[in-house]
Amino acid sequence: MKIEHIRGTEFTFPTRRSVDAAGHSHPGPETLGRMAMITVTTDDGHQGHAFGAPEVVRKYVLDAYARKVLVGRDPLQREQLWHDLEHWQRGSAGQLTDRALAVFEQALWDLAGRALNTPVYKLIGGYRDKVPAYGSTMCGDELKGGLSTPDEYATFARKLVDRGYKAIKLHTWMPPVSFAPDPGMDIKACAAVREAVGPDIELMLDGYHNYSRTDALRIGRALEKLGFSWFEEMMNEQSMASYTWLSGQLDIPVIGPESLSGKHHSRADWVQAGACDILRAGVAGSGGIGPTLKVAHLAESFGMNCEVHGNGAANLAVCAAIKNCRWYERGLLHPFLEYDDVPAYLRSLPDPMDSDGYVHLSQQPGLGEDIDFDYIAAHTVSSY
Repeated sequence: MKIEHIRGTEFTFPTRRSVDAAGHSHPGPETLGRMAMITVTTDDGHQGHAFGAPEVVRKYVLDAYARKVLVGRDPLQREQLWHDLEHWQRGSAGQLTDRALAVFEQALWDLAGRALNTPVYKLIGGYRDKVPAYGSTMCGDELKGGLSTPDEYATFARKLVDRGYKAIKLHTWMPPVSFAPDPGMDIKACAAVREAVGPDIELMLDGYHNYSRTDALRIGRALEKLGFSWFEEMMNEQSMASYTWLSGQLDIPVIGPESLSGKHHSRADWVQAGACDILRAGVAGSGGIGPTLKVAHLAESFGMNCEVHGNGAANLAVCAAIKNCRWYERGLLHPFLEYDDVPAYLRSLPDPMDSDGYVHLSQQPGLGEDIDFDYIAAHTVSSY
């Protein structure tokens, strides 16, 4: 079995998620979003698929890197192919990103699962077939009835508990919201949510990612009093020393790094430096399923948990394949949006959650995404 060709398909789909000037998601009017699907096909007809941003896996990236490295190779030798592709990053002038690596690698995992008639989470570990989810909110906003006040966070948190979530992570207010950043408002929102849901629901905070050390310390000490389970990306993660300093000041676990580049390499440095108490990695940001598993096993070796960043089929597969991850991140959630609505290009949700807060793994072969290929074909804007 050899890879015969790699195709990119860009298509449109309806969405009510808008993005502000700083890149944070909020509810908005329905518009047409754009998505790319990468399809890897072998000479004996097996295929694997993965989704990514069109800008990340555009034609140039496929032509200059993916096709040169992958075509003609054995798709089951994922580790070898990943290293050969990653080798091109240094000379790519930033064009071959970790997110592009992740899309290509996910397509290879999906192909393997489909070819072997096995779900990917079982290929890579198969520790469990359901994972408890935490509800991960969108960032705060200035929409009345949305997430514009601490009381609105509290009201929404009660709805999430009624839905079945046993844990909730807050993203609070960030620029360009007019009054953000504001440590006092973050603390008020956290206090309001704790009062609303009681002591038995686990709570986490993913704060403004550019707070100073002293502001982060102030918020962290407040979270300790409120019984929060972790504190996430409250400072610029390029300053590992700041996280080492903060972790040494707080009893609440500090989790990270979330958005820092460097794959498993940078996360090993964080463990050595004592910059976090819980490691963080996600498939999209860390370069693929393989590097994320390396982070998880690194954490396990040091008696640490590794909480997987972000939602989606690939992240869910990793959560189900390892022991040292407590939660699957389900989101982003907002009072004005219904997360359980199935995206137009899928036939079912990749992460259905029951009334007890567990997300169940698909038993379909591959990553388990029930792709509506007819919809994608009807809404394709370019193939490359």
